[in-house]
Amino acid sequence: MRPDSFRYWSRKIDKGEVVCSMTTQLELPNDATLPDGWERARVADVCQFIDYGYTASANFTVATPKFLRITDIQNGRVDWEAVPGCEITAEDEEANRLQDGDIVFARTGGTTGKSFLIRQPPRAVFASYLIRLRPSERVTSDFIYAFFQSNDYWQQVNAHARGGAQPNVNATLLGSMTMPLPPVAEQKRIAGILKEQLAAVQRARAAAEAQLEAAKALPAAYLRDVFAGPDEANENRQPIGEVCQLLPSKSIATAGDAEVRAITTACLTESGFDPSGIKTARMWSSDAEDCVVSPNEVLIARSNTTELVGRVAMFSGEPSGTVASDLTIRIWAGERIAPQFLTTYLSFLYVTGYWREKAGGASGSMKKITRSQINSLPIPVPEMDEQRAIVRTISAKMSRVRELEATLRNELQTIEALPASLLRSAFQGQL
Repeated sequence: MRPDSFRYWSRKIDKGEVVCSMTTQLELPNDATLPDGWERARVADVCQFIDYGYTASANFTVATPKFLRITDIQNGRVDWEAVPGCEITAEDEEANRLQDGDIVFARTGGTTGKSFLIRQPPRAVFASYLIRLRPSERVTSDFIYAFFQSNDYWQQVNAHARGGAQPNVNATLLGSMTMPLPPVAEQKRIAGILKEQLAAVQRARAAAEAQLEAAKALPAAYLRDVFAGPDEANENRQPIGEVCQLLPSKSIATAGDAEVRAITTACLTESGFDPSGIKTARMWSSDAEDCVVSPNEVLIARSNTTELVGRVAMFSGEPSGTVASDLTIRIWAGERIAPQFLTTYLSFLYVTGYWREKAGGASGSMKKITRSQINSLPIPVPEMDEQRAIVRTISAKMSRVRELEATLRNELQTIEALPASLLRSAFQGQL
């Protein structure tokens, strides 16, 4: 089997042998001619009808019929148990009743043009912000639905979408689009192969996503090994306030007379200080002078969401002149503790959820760490040589984790590109 064939790559996926270079193997010409026996047909010519849904209010006290809305279609699925009902006459229900094999489309909004294939629905009608298409005997539901996932289809949607900030697609435009149409027997064969190949892609995607999540958990595991091991109770622990100094920080002031480059929580990452998170703000010049951050200061997100409060990084020194507002706690490590070691320990507290429990605040979504909490926080203070050895070990492991995550993200990007390539191959008659 040739390595540039899609069956080859489908088998590679099934065996878990997806590699990052495969994208280049999947490129196909866009102007391939259709095979013998195929034609280019208008969507309207291969459908019984294309129509709009029923206008009504969703009513969760009505059990049936179900009233399918755009918002009920999530990630290519419908949880029919969660779909509301609606009040409708028998005549209107008959006209808007969904059947197996119908395809519905979003008419407007952020999901404009997205489609959903109805399979064995309960008693249900569809709402007015959806378009329904019912295929004729000239085309199978699976084949035409596959076409509606292809780049060929989306290029036509993008070319014809109407409206400004909120584009829309109507039944006329949908019906005027064209698609490659082979004989029905060939449609069934292609749809069957596509179903198997796309399922293989989904399995590969799920496996890569699981591996990426496992990789993301490694930093916390490495830090636990160092700071939450059996020797923890024997470590020399002292309050931060006795070995470090908390530096001043001031509030951002909209009416301030000085424009400053201010550090935000986006600057504080597990992989170090990220200057792209710096934002322009205003402060009073007298306050700004006190808040300029020096190289090797350790910075903690003092106030943020439950997920981000306590995030920490050491300032690298660039860009110079950067300030920290009172949303950031600044720490200057003393002579007895290396700033890199302090950052590593505080990162351990963050990634293991310490501040999710300890941070206060009246709001359930926003949490705050006080300076007094930091001052009294006990931290290990081993000998300087041991601190440096721990930092070297953790830094090396974190570097390998970042490389692993980058590899897995590249693999996911490759896998994400496969469906479009498979569909392009299918509709050029190359499956």
